[in-house]
Amino acid sequence: MGIKLITIIGARPQIIKASALSRAIRTRFAHQITEVLVHTGQHYDENMSGVFFDELAIPQPTYNLGVGSGNHGEQTGRMIKGIEEIVVTERPDFIVLYGDTNSTLAGAIAASKVHVPIVHIEAGLRSYNKTMPEEINRVLTDHVSTYLFSPTQTGVNNLIREGFRTDNQPPYTIDNPGVFNVGDIMYDNTLYFADLAKQKTYILERLGVQPETYVLVTIHRNANTDDASRLNSIFEALLILVEKYRINLVMPLHPRTLKQMSALLSSELHQSIINHPAIQLCPPVSYLEMIVLEQHAKLIITDSGGVQKEAYFFKKPCIILRAETEWVEIVDQGAAVLCDADPTQIIEAFQSFEGPTSITFNPIYGEGDAAAQLLNLLIL
Repeated sequence: MGIKLITIIGARPQIIKASALSRAIRTRFAHQITEVLVHTGQHYDENMSGVFFDELAIPQPTYNLGVGSGNHGEQTGRMIKGIEEIVVTERPDFIVLYGDTNSTLAGAIAASKVHVPIVHIEAGLRSYNKTMPEEINRVLTDHVSTYLFSPTQTGVNNLIREGFRTDNQPPYTIDNPGVFNVGDIMYDNTLYFADLAKQKTYILERLGVQPETYVLVTIHRNANTDDASRLNSIFEALLILVEKYRINLVMPLHPRTLKQMSALLSSELHQSIINHPAIQLCPPVSYLEMIVLEQHAKLIITDSGGVQKEAYFFKKPCIILRAETEWVEIVDQGAAVLCDADPTQIIEAFQSFEGPTSITFNPIYGEGDAAAQLLNLLIL
């Protein structure tokens, strides 16, 4: 007899991650696993969400809560109510949660209250900065999960420090959870979609850029976009890089970033950025387009956890616009530098990557079969 999973998604990265699991179920576990997809509607803009279902061949969600934006408490509360109703109706064997968004936390609260075992993919990640909403979400979710699937050994070690045991034996429960390093499910997708992206997208031609001639920049975290001082510092550094080193920037803009640039940047800096011929601002790109931009960039500057990892997958140096990262391995490897919003550090990091480097991109995120590994553990 097979098992039923409810998969909760709500933010763009979760949609991408879910494609790897759905693909593995469809191609390798179709007779053993049924998946019910629930979209909370946390990201509701078509460019930020809807187009991904078609592009990544993900089944349309069985349920869409249509929650939309709102304050953390309001948004999470509406999700909890909706998810609990679906769980009671569907009676799944497991609920699958990804990462650290409000959708993740809502799923964890709803499932744990009605005693449905939680499968947390990307368990054990820690920034050790509890001012970040994401840190609260991931810690709380881990501590009510039955299966904790970490993408790295560092994640497993973080869980051990918090009292989790790796020698627990099945049957696994909320009080006897299973902790496993299965590799990174996003690496599954990178391997699968890299060739497809080259065939199906023409983003470089559309933007008029050549491979290895541009720096890819993404900025979306609230800590950067909602703080005038930080946002101005980051863009001041980017302008210096463009003018001093004659580089081109390609910047797909999160809607919040675009809005905050107008509101928070000094008028002079804002005009310099939007009118500079070497700075290409564009709307959010699709996942396949993002893969192509990452593959062909000279260097990547980002505050995104996912983009940090993808930079590593594609062997690109990365400047991180945060004071800490959950992906400490890439910093330890010398493939990334933590610069926060400090212009001096950003410029120094860029200089360090300008010439020949001796970065070793070791296979720290598994072999690209994380989805199959974790599903095999669920059906045991």
